[in-house]
Amino acid sequence: MSTHHGGPVILKPIDEIAKYIKKLIPANIPENYSINAMFKGIANEKSIREGIIAYRNFLYLFCDYLNSDGHLYFSLKKKPVNETDYPFLYEITDLLSNIGYHSKLSDNNNSLLVTELPSFIAVIDDNGNKIKPKNSGTKLIKCLRFLEFCGFVFNGIDLKEKKVNISDLEFLEVSYPKNPILLTGLKIMSIADIELRKKRYKHDYNHDNLLICDYRLIKTEDTDVIDILKDFLYPLPEKVQEMSLKLHRHCIDMGMVCVPIISIFEVHFAYSYIKNKNRKLSVKDIYQMRMWEFALSVRHDYCLVVRSKKTDKYLDVIEKFPSVLQKKIEKGYGCDRKLYNEPCQRGCQGFRFSLDDSILNIGDSIEVWLDNEFSTYFKK
Repeated sequence: MSTHHGGPVILKPIDEIAKYIKKLIPANIPENYSINAMFKGIANEKSIREGIIAYRNFLYLFCDYLNSDGHLYFSLKKKPVNETDYPFLYEITDLLSNIGYHSKLSDNNNSLLVTELPSFIAVIDDNGNKIKPKNSGTKLIKCLRFLEFCGFVFNGIDLKEKKVNISDLEFLEVSYPKNPILLTGLKIMSIADIELRKKRYKHDYNHDNLLICDYRLIKTEDTDVIDILKDFLYPLPEKVQEMSLKLHRHCIDMGMVCVPIISIFEVHFAYSYIKNKNRKLSVKDIYQMRMWEFALSVRHDYCLVVRSKKTDKYLDVIEKFPSVLQKKIEKGYGCDRKLYNEPCQRGCQGFRFSLDDSILNIGDSIEVWLDNEFSTYFKK
């Protein structure tokens, strides 16, 4: 078993990963929003919006199928390199991307005619050179069979045969009889993922937007951070959502900035104070300067993480906090192995608090804590 940060890498079972990914799929997609003009030659705006909703709904079913039967199609790696080492997810998204991007919608929009699958089948470039695919033909068949299980129909290949020879594949017609408008959504999202997605600072896995339906890519207008945060918090208890949004607004009003970094296996809403910086800061810069953040990961689930560095400046304030919070602050944070001789729990990232009902008892104190930490930025 591989090790990471001084401890063994342990992969979560496929059913747990499915439940985790389902949290990232936006529950509330607006009924009306302005769509980038580059997509209007593919379908009208009404069909595009309906297609995005249909694709989002498919992802819910995809996660349900992955939860119930994923283990029959995919197995966990015996020697994983890290905690995000789930190659089958990347292979599936490669296939969805190829189907959506390298295809043409039929006249009635009920099928996609796929012209190539470059992630799985070698292609010849403009100079006559053969480009080797990143995934094998065996992986292609496995992924096609799983998507077929999820409701897709593939004409041009017989997946019921025990051994399928992809060299005989001349064409691939893809349909989704349960809700054909999904194909429009898949095509739009595949184009957006390739042509409009900005490279992320952390965990920039190719095509992973296709598993979380980041519809905001196709909008002409920017999305306010608080709306993205609301989508992120939606699976949590209502009072935890309210507390989190209140804290967000409070820190923004104080002059902090928030940058979201969203990928399948790691989500961050990082809050930093940058007013006195004389240069334009990147997302990476702001993240590395963060005072605190909301975060989601496979290991820790939903958390609030505080990276205070000057608690010694306001010990009189900390003394008034609930004892459970006082003790945690007193213990400090840092490398778990070096400080406490314990296995790595990412203690170096800051004080970590689960975003569940337990945080409600200390929410007000955390706000006061951040106020005082923030005030140290202005003290000489």
